[in-house]
Amino acid sequence: MIYLDNAATTPVSDEVLDAMMPFFSEKFGNPSSIYALGREAKDAVNESRETVAKPLGASPSEIIFTSGATESNNLALKGVCQSAANILRSTPHVIVSSIEHHCVLDSAKYLTKSYGVDVTYLPVNEEGLVDPQDVADAIRENTALISVMYGNNETGSIEPIAEIGKVVAAAREARKKSENVLPIVFHTDAVQAFQYIDIDVDKLGVDMLSLTAHKFYGPKGVGLLYVRKGTKFSPQQQGGAQERNLRAGTENVPYIVGMAKAMQLAAEHRAEAANKITELRDYLIERMKEIPDADLIGPKDPEKRLPHIASFLFKRIEGESILINLDLVGIAASSGSACTSGSLEPSHVTKAMGYGDMEAHGATRFSLGKMNTKTDIDELMKHLPVIVAKLRAMSPIK
Repeated sequence: MIYLDNAATTPVSDEVLDAMMPFFSEKFGNPSSIYALGREAKDAVNESRETVAKPLGASPSEIIFTSGATESNNLALKGVCQSAANILRSTPHVIVSSIEHHCVLDSAKYLTKSYGVDVTYLPVNEEGLVDPQDVADAIRENTALISVMYGNNETGSIEPIAEIGKVVAAAREARKKSENVLPIVFHTDAVQAFQYIDIDVDKLGVDMLSLTAHKFYGPKGVGLLYVRKGTKFSPQQQGGAQERNLRAGTENVPYIVGMAKAMQLAAEHRAEAANKITELRDYLIERMKEIPDADLIGPKDPEKRLPHIASFLFKRIEGESILINLDLVGIAASSGSACTSGSLEPSHVTKAMGYGDMEAHGATRFSLGKMNTKTDIDELMKHLPVIVAKLRAMSPIK
């Protein structure tokens, strides 16, 4: 099989698996236990916390381990809003981009439905980019949280997080002068960006940041939420004192160790990986010009695009049909986010960029990884033009 869906998940690397294995067997202790076996597990968690904090420019005490980015994003939005409501004694206002992952958008919708939280959904331009001025214009006196993803999982667009961070900093200063005591928390979902972009939380100006290990050759089922010291939020999971009373539940030691190893490796090889994958992505984009009416989605400037993602709109056909036919010849790709692959609805990301329902249905994403080569792209382009021509011949839309 040729695997071109690395934005959905990646295989666990051998080095990561080797680091994890002892904690399934001989080092199986509960980190909350006070005897030697438990202390050994606790030491592994603490060492992992130091390891994952380093490439983020964070303090180990600012890291909360979670079950993945979905939990991290839920914790950020719901935790901040609950804390803000206690300060305001009324419902807070939240700002999110319209192209966020569904775990952010659905959390925002939940807050509106359940607690009456007012949410502003920021527009994006035709390349899928948020305008920092739109963020500035959307901030209100009761704005408690702003959440904009760093790199989009469908189009690969890199959002101007550092510029938005400056907007948030200016808004905070204005609040001090007006004696508004409500803090503004700036959160970013950096799941797709970490492997290829240098991430320093201070340079970005973010207060919260979400990651999950399985996007960069770590295990599924573990992630983290970076929370800047002093950021106010309410825990959403009770039942124990783990993670400094901020996230109850016995720590998933082997997976935490695996995430730490995966982050260490990703950070060490980031430049090399980015250069290799960028070259491969550009080759894919160039080869795709062989197919008529296959339009590249997202930023035209390659510097504003993640190295590993290239999505295309194939006019007059549906992306799902392309995927089924590719699967028959042993090639795996995606029509967008893996979390919505069972949905018949067109991508909310492409619709937010101004495409109609009919066009959005033709979106297909190819996402590259360290195992891929130009030979894989050549094999894809041996089959894809034939598949597209066949489907268009069958399509009632001409």
